[in-house]
Order: sequence, then C-alpha cells, then structure tokens
Amino acid sequence: MCGIIAAASNRNVGKLLVQGLHKMEYRGYDSAGIALHQDDGIAHLRTLGKVQLLEEKMIAEKPKSKLGIAHTRWATHGEPSEINAHPHKSQDSVYIVHNGIIENYVQLREDLKKDGYEFISQTDSELIAHLLDFYINQGQSMIDAMYSTKKKLEGAYAIAAIDIKDNINLVIARNKSPLLIGVGDDEIFAASDPLAISQQTNKFIFLEDGDVAEISANSYKIFDESKSEAKREITHIDISAQATSKGDFRHYMEKEIYEQPEAVSKTIDGRIGGEDVLDNIFGLGSTDLFSRVRRIQIVACGTSLHAGRVAANWFSSIAELPCQIDYASEYRYRNPHVDENSLFITISQSGETADTLAALAYAKQKDYLSTLTICNVPTSSLARESDFSVFTNAGPEIGVASTKAFTTQLAALMLLALSLAKSRGLNPKLRGRIVQALRLLPETIAEALNSKEQMVEIAPNIANKDNALFLGRGIFYPIAKEGALKLKEISYIHAEAYPAGELKHGPLALIDDKMPVIALAPESEIAEKLISNLEEVKARGGTLYVFADPSVNMDIKSGKLIHMPECDFFMTPIVYNIPLQILSYEVALLRGTDIDQPRNLAKSVTVE
Repeated sequence: MCGIIAAASNRNVGKLLVQGLHKMEYRGYDSAGIALHQDDGIAHLRTLGKVQLLEEKMIAEKPKSKLGIAHTRWATHGEPSEINAHPHKSQDSVYIVHNGIIENYVQLREDLKKDGYEFISQTDSELIAHLLDFYINQGQSMIDAMYSTKKKLEGAYAIAAIDIKDNINLVIARNKSPLLIGVGDDEIFAASDPLAISQQTNKFIFLEDGDVAEISANSYKIFDESKSEAKREITHIDISAQATSKGDFRHYMEKEIYEQPEAVSKTIDGRIGGEDVLDNIFGLGSTDLFSRVRRIQIVACGTSLHAGRVAANWFSSIAELPCQIDYASEYRYRNPHVDENSLFITISQSGETADTLAALAYAKQKDYLSTLTICNVPTSSLARESDFSVFTNAGPEIGVASTKAFTTQLAALMLLALSLAKSRGLNPKLRGRIVQALRLLPETIAEALNSKEQMVEIAPNIANKDNALFLGRGIFYPIAKEGALKLKEISYIHAEAYPAGELKHGPLALIDDKMPVIALAPESEIAEKLISNLEEVKARGGTLYVFADPSVNMDIKSGKLIHMPECDFFMTPIVYNIPLQILSYEVALLRGTDIDQPRNLAKSVTVE
C-alpha cells in the first residue's frame, strides 16, 4: 500500500524524492517523510497528512543531499500520526522506509526491547531499523545486516535503508512487495512503482523475491536469496508526462472516465480480425490450451471481482463453461476443490494485489490446467508469475477509484470468452456478432459519456442522502455492485446493491422517500420482471433513477428515467457502467470529498 522511493545521485535528490512521492500518493496518503544524508548527519522530516505538507516543510528547511529515502504511508500498524510516519530510525544512525507487513513483529519487538532498544512508534516497520542497527553494531556491513534482518522477518516487505556512516550507498530488499531499480545518468533510484521515477529514467530493473541490492550514484549490485550476485534484465518503459497529468480535468478520476473510449480501443486493437478473435492473444499456445478447458476459477478483489462476476455470465453463454468466483482474500481458506482441466484466472489493475498474488501462489500448488492473468501492468508480479496473460493497455490509472481499468478488464474478459468459445468450436455466428459489437464499443461508450448533463441534474438528489440502493438482475447485478462501490468510495454515502428480485426478501423494508434507488433496466428477457420489482419501490414512495433501453417505458412519479444508447446486449454491462461512474463523480463533487484520494483507501493494495 505504501510507496517508497530512494535515490543516490551526483545532484541534490530532495526535490526528486518528493516529486516521486507525489506520483505514488495513490498508494497511501496518511503521512509522508524523508531522510537525507548530509555532512553533519541525517535530515529527518516527517508530516501527518499528504505529501504537499512534507514539500512545504522541505521548502522551509532546504535540506540538501545526494543520498536519501522517502515514503508515503497507508496506515496498517499504528494510527496515522507524525510519530508513526516513515522513515523510522534507530539510534540516530540507521534510517529505513518499508512497504508491507511484518507478521512476527510482536515477538521481534519484545526481543529487541530486551537488547535495550526503545520503540517510539506503534508500527511494525520500526523494528527493521533496530534490527539493522543491531547487526551493524556486531560488525556486519549494511548488506550483511540486511540479510541477517531478512532471516528474522516473516511477511511482506520492500525496504530501503541508509546508514549515517555511509554517505555513498543505500541498501534495498524485496520480499512479496513490489520494488524496482531505476538506472539514470550518474544516479540510481529505487521505488515501488515506475511512475515515481518515470521522469528521471526509462530503464527499470524489477527485483525478485529475496533480492538485496546496494546502490550508489554510479553503480548497483543485486544479490539473490543465497547472497550470490544476480543479473536482472533492464526493461525499457516510456511513460509520458501527459499520461500522468490531469491536463484540463479537475481530477484524475474525471480524466480517466473520459479516456475510456480510447482505452477500450487499445484493449481490443490487434486482437480481433474479420468476424472472430485472433489466435494466441493470451500468449503462445493459449489457443491450444483453451480447447482443453472445462471449468474456470476466478479470483480477484474489489472492482476486479465485479468484472469477474460479469464475465462469468459470458463464459457460460458464449463459451458454455461453468465458472466459480472467489474473493482473493477468501479463496485459500475454503479448501477449494479443483475439477479436472480447470483454468485459474486472476484479475488486477496493478498486478501487485497481495491477496490475489497469495491466491495465485496457493493455486500453483493445486492441479489447475494453467494460470492466466488479466492486468494493466506488463511488468507486474502477476504477469511474471502467471502462465498466460493479457494486458488491458489502459495506461496509468491514478485515481484510487477504478474506472477505465474496470471497463478495459471487461473488454479483455470478453476477448477471453470469445477465445475459449473459438478454441472449443462453439457459437461461430454469435462470436461474429460480438466481435462486430466490440468494434463499435468505443463509439458507444463515447455516446454514453454524453449522459453527463443528466447525471449533473440527478446528483443533488443523491448528494444530500446518507444511503442509496442499487438494483440489477442477471449480468447487471455485478454492475449494480460496482455502481454502489463507486458511490461509497468517493462520496462516503452508504450504498448497497441487490438483485432486484431480492427486494421482497428484506431490503424493501428500507424503502422510503429518503432512499434513492438506482436501477439498471436494459431490454432483456427479464426486463418485465425487473420493472415489476421497481413498481414495488414506487408503491412504497421510493425515488427511482432507472437506466434503461430506449424501448423501456415506465411512469416514474419521483425520480428520472434515463435512456441509454442502443447496443448489442453483450455490451450493455460495459455501457451502463459509464453513467454510474459519472453520477458517483458528480455526487462526490457536491459533497466536497477528496475524489482522487478518498479517505482510508489506497490504489495498490500490497498487504493482506
């Protein structure tokens, strides 16, 4: 969750480190801090709150250094406070930043207290600094001390450390938490995310679990779990400044909503041809593998899970395959049965979600036919550890509440459903119809974006409420869940989603004139039943906002009927999601919340 950055350079690095923290603030923004190596000691600055406050402190104090580490925090152990902010230190000598969770910190802390170490913070991270100091005082180098510390730690970590006695080198280590090296001209960086240092270099080295590295301005050495020097490939990644800026938009979320036509185009481009999906778009040999698949298992979290629930309907109707879906955080704990020829699928925007990675590691010990991931980051841990993959090509998504990542995940999952059907020789006419609909999808999404004026009209009627109810049936139930999630995430309104047919089994008790009800009513075989469900809401004085096919007519006494663009039914879940994103955004604007960085949340969830 947290973001770490470090630099060794021949120029002043303070400003560079703070700029990098700004780029990673989506990973956490409870507190921020920096430690800079100077001739007379370590400049150690920390603030409660966002990176901007740290930047203001830096401007006031003007510390200069060519070696430093910095951190932006999402709180796990210990409340958000300046005392719990990183970097943590030991004896004014060793300073560290850490992303992850140390599972055995309670016992380690007690052991260190017996050795005379005093703990200032409530965090699990502080003990890392004390352990490093302990081993350095035994005569070990920083590299050796890091290995000795690693042997003690249980859990996930990315660590960067500096020692007051060494003004040239910093040491980093990775285990189950993302960490990379950026190679510049006369400077070397380390960071949780390429975004943090993308303006300084396009050359990145992604560390593997167990790696430790020593970094100076002009060199780096990487060592593996056994302390042997390791060669890791340099990957070139060009991230434009335009891709990571808001441009003329008020928020990243707003920008990312309106990038969706282009993002979906990039997802499907080069992957369909004629009236069918192309072969092997999920990797060499994937077409042959798919012919053997008889069951699908999906694990994901949050918005990605909702994408999986939509796709389960497609797998059934297009590829005629059963599909089991699990929260990644729960999958390992139900002793899952694995049917013969089952394909294990993970879905993640970042490809670094800790629960999803843990589920994948567990699944690889089972008898799955193969593993496949759908994610947005080709260099991610999920991409490296899965047998097959497809990348959504959505571009950087900075807003914590996912928008274009979700839409492109759905497009990629539709490609997967088509690929599975094609490999199994099923439904060629249906595949041709869907491929044509996919070609039109960016245009249809652009049309759906024109619903903004109606969402602006509706938003005040929801912004002043404390609760909201979202309804959908069939494939639209997960879209209703995603709509409720968006409203919760960025406006802090309690929102829940239900299959519309379940209203009479409890939720109907909540309906009154203070409960807005948002319903999805495309033309389908169950449209009439859904409209009957909505009549139950009307009869009890509920306020209805119904997103419907142009053919659907309904007398709404309180609320509004919003007609959606016509499109193929298989595309409707994607298209109907668009106005729900806009509605949540407009409601949050009226409530004055921090839309891009909603309270208590982070974009990349790298802890379990």
